[in-house]
Parts: sequence; structure tokens; C-alpha cells
Amino acid sequence: MSKRTRDKIEYMVIMVSMFASHFHLSEVEAYRYINQYQGIELMDEFYDVMHTQSFPDMVDSLAKYCARNGGYLA
Repeated sequence: MSKRTRDKIEYMVIMVSMFASHFHLSEVEAYRYINQYQGIELMDEFYDVMHTQSFPDMVDSLAKYCARNGGYLA
């Protein structure tokens, strides 16, 4: 596995954890939600840009992206 792949996976794991914490979800619930509303694909495709931004900003952006794809979180 390349270093870039490991870095990308580590970033996604942290993002799911931060997302879960922000929305008071378990990490499993957060992963399922993010995956269902195409957030995993977003993080994979735009990792190069996303990892240069703050985690709180990217959690917010990820939530908005998932909402545009049909997800809803209170």
C-alpha cells in the first residue's frame, strides 16, 4: 500500500470520527450515513484539497454535500 493511500485512509477515518462526534452519532452510524450519501466518494476524489483545510470546516462541507444528496441530520 502506498503512503498516499495510507494517508487518504487515515484522513477518512479521522473525518468519520469527527463527523460522528459533531453530530452525536456512533462512528458506525456516521460511516453509514456518509457512505450512503456519497461522502466517501467525495473524500476520495477531493482528498488533495480537503486535507489542506481544517477538520471542522470539512465536517461542515461534508454534511452539506450529503444533505444535497438526500441526507438529513438535525
